[in-house]
Amino acid sequence: MKKHNDQILGDVLKQMMNNKRLKPKLYSTKIQEAWPRLMGTSISNYTSNIYMRGKKVYINIESAPLKQELNYSKDKILTLLNKELGEEYLEDVIIR
Repeated sequence: MKKHNDQILGDVLKQMMNNKRLKPKLYSTKIQEAWPRLMGTSISNYTSNIYMRGKKVYINIESAPLKQELNYSKDKILTLLNKELGEEYLEDVIIR
């Protein structure tokens, strides 16, 4: 006998992921895991920390010349990260 509150598991998981408290944490973890693959080992070796605050990603780079070069490529980095997340979630990339 089918109950009236039956839902598809995939729909329930999507609703749960869209929870405002869970989504940023999930996306932050996803970005940290994808960073070495997206940027390569040479850049990820100079990256000391990646974290999200709101809809901004903060990336700490240890090399001043690399930091300057990445500042010129912020739009491309933002596009890559949003593509990895599967939606236009992030608004800005801050390179420190």
